[in-house]
Amino acid sequence: MDQKEYEKKYKNLRILKSIQDYLKSDNDTSTSVYPINIPDDLLLQVLKSQGPEAADDLIHQIFELGLTIWSERLYTEAFGSTQSLNSFIELVKKINKEST
Repeated sequence: MDQKEYEKKYKNLRILKSIQDYLKSDNDTSTSVYPINIPDDLLLQVLKSQGPEAADDLIHQIFELGLTIWSERLYTEAFGSTQSLNSFIELVKKINKEST
């Protein structure tokens, strides 16, 4: 594996780790980025029937689902298998150990 490929995989690993941490946390420390595009009628109907807190929860659930699907695709493209991921993690540990 050349340096460029290593750096790309390492960046993808960091992205996947941050997504994993985000999805496991209570999400109080995350950064908000707007706008999120959702169907207006969906949001309006949820607001009317269940209130603003339910609409906010729905937006968050949609975001988490999309983030999960996107991260699974990134994992598949970057590593392909658990064995490949574990091998790369071992390589990162070895390189970090050698550099200290």
